[in-house]
Amino acid sequence: MDRNERLNREAESLWRALSAEPPPRGLRGARLLDAALHLKTVGPYDRLHSPHLRASQITRPR
Repeated sequence: MDRNERLNREAESLWRALSAEPPPRGLRGARLLDAALHLKTVGPYDRLHSPHLRASQITRPR
């Protein structure tokens, strides 16, 4: 399986996880992934999540 096929499978899986509708016809790979990401609004999140770190122990760039 090449990179494009893996990308397409991941995009289809994400679409199915976010929508009960089938993926739009003609969209594959990166275009389908982009469409899937626009299905839901993504709230703010912290990329650094660990039960062992407190917020005061994390140094962020300014």
